[in-house]
Amino acid sequence: MTAAVVLLNPRAAGGRAAALRDPLERWLSAHAPDVSLTMSSSIDQSQAHLRSLAIASRVVVVGGDGTLHHLLAPALERGHTLGLVPLGSGNDTARAIGLFSMPWSNALAHALSAPSLAIDTGEVVIDGRRQPFISSLCAGFDASICARVIGAPRFLRGLPRYLWGTFGELARLRRWELRIALDGELHHNGSVLFASTCNTPTFGSGMPAVPQARIDDGRLDLLLAGPFGRAGALRMLPRLLAGSHLRDGRVSTRAYRSLQITSATPIPLAADGEPLPTLRSFRIDVRPRSLAFVVGSHGAALGTA
Repeated sequence: MTAAVVLLNPRAAGGRAAALRDPLERWLSAHAPDVSLTMSSSIDQSQAHLRSLAIASRVVVVGGDGTLHHLLAPALERGHTLGLVPLGSGNDTARAIGLFSMPWSNALAHALSAPSLAIDTGEVVIDGRRQPFISSLCAGFDASICARVIGAPRFLRGLPRYLWGTFGELARLRRWELRIALDGELHHNGSVLFASTCNTPTFGSGMPAVPQARIDDGRLDLLLAGPFGRAGALRMLPRLLAGSHLRDGRVSTRAYRSLQITSATPIPLAADGEPLPTLRSFRIDVRPRSLAFVVGSHGAALGTA
C-alpha cells in the first residue's frame, strides 16, 4: 500500500459528501490503517494541508471537479500524485479517466494502490497570475451557467442541476465580440455564444462537448459556438446532450497549445465549474503531462488507453 493521505471535501455534492466521513474512517481502519483522513473546513485549509505534506505525496481527493480545481495549484507545486474518489456534482474528470462508475470503496482502494499516469493540465494566465485547471475553462454562456448552478436547489444533482442553470441563463441570453488567436494565429474575430476550452471530452456533468479530447495528448481543445439567438441556443441544447452539436456549422472545435482571447466587453469565466472574475483579455496554455494522476484502466480520454 502506497503511503498516502485522504482528503474529504464535506461541501462536495451539495454537502452530501460529509456523510461519508464515518464510512471512510471505518474502511481505512480495516484496510489501510496507516492512511490518515482529513476533512477540511475551508479551501484555504485544504490548500495549506497539501503544501505541508512531503514532496511527491499521494493525495486521494474525495470530491469532484471543483474540489480538484482548488487543490490543483498546491498539488502541482509539491509534485503530489492525485487519486480520486468521485463524489461531486459534475465528475467530468472522473468520466475522462475511467473512474466515474466506481463505487466509492473500490475507487478508494484503486486510488491508494494503483500506479499513476502523467496527464495534462491547463492554466489561464490573468495579469501574470497563473490559475491551473484540470477539466475545462468556460468563457461566455457556459461560464454564466456555472455561476447559476452554484445557487441551484440542493436536491438537483448532476445534469439536472446544469440544465436548471442553462434554462435560467437562456432567459437573458448574451453574446460577446471576441478576437481569438490559437498558437499565435488569428482563429476567430466576431460574435460568439461561448468559447470554452476542454481538457476532458465532457463538461457540464457529462455533456459530450469535445468527444475527441484527450487528457494526455499535450493539447487542449477549443469549443466555439457562434452567434446563436435564443431559439437557436435552445435547439442546440439537445444536440449537445446527444453529441451531435458539431454538425451545426456555427459550432467548431480546434486543438491548440496556447490561446489568447480579447473581448470587447468583460466576459464571464469558470474553471472546472468554479466561477472566476470577468475579464476582457486572458491567455490559456497547456501544461503537457504535468500532473501525476491515478487513472482507471479504461479511461475514454486517455491516449494510452
